[in-house]
Amino acid sequence: MPDRKDLGLLALRLGVGGVLVAHGTQKLFGWCGGDGLARTAEVMEAMGFRPGRASAVVAGVGEAGGGLLLALGFATPAAGAAAAGTMAGAVSVNAPAGFFAQSGGYEFPALLGCSAAALGISGPGRYSLDHLTCHVLDRPWLIATAFTTSALAAAAVIKRRMAVTAERELAEEEELYE
Repeated sequence: MPDRKDLGLLALRLGVGGVLVAHGTQKLFGWCGGDGLARTAEVMEAMGFRPGRASAVVAGVGEAGGGLLLALGFATPAAGAAAAGTMAGAVSVNAPAGFFAQSGGYEFPALLGCSAAALGISGPGRYSLDHLTCHVLDRPWLIATAFTTSALAAAAVIKRRMAVTAERELAEEEELYE
């Protein structure tokens, strides 16, 4: 009888990874009803992510690439960290609307980010490419390195976005008083 934990990890990896791939390819290629890279770049710029095109590419690759690697169970710590860091940026956009998705909140990106992080930390299980490659890209030092790097990058991006949006709001206020 197969190990239930490994089957559960496979199911979770396929579900979370698949949703992330779909989400990222919307941004990058306009697949699955998405806007594609040019429009996503404009939207990212309007949300305070600068430069917009580079931000759209990084977000799309973090989601689609991280999701694909999670689904395959390959380089799982790096994949989980990349997806979690990308979702932290999405959470920062939706946070002012509160938690629940029905009001535009951050519920969905938080769930994806936490799930990706949990997979990156726990490992992919037996039914994975990491297992087939003797976990060469799934080592404890890689977990620490990937999550530290992702957290620092996400913090820098979010801080920059907050500065851009604050600057924009100040300029709009000054315009009103003129």
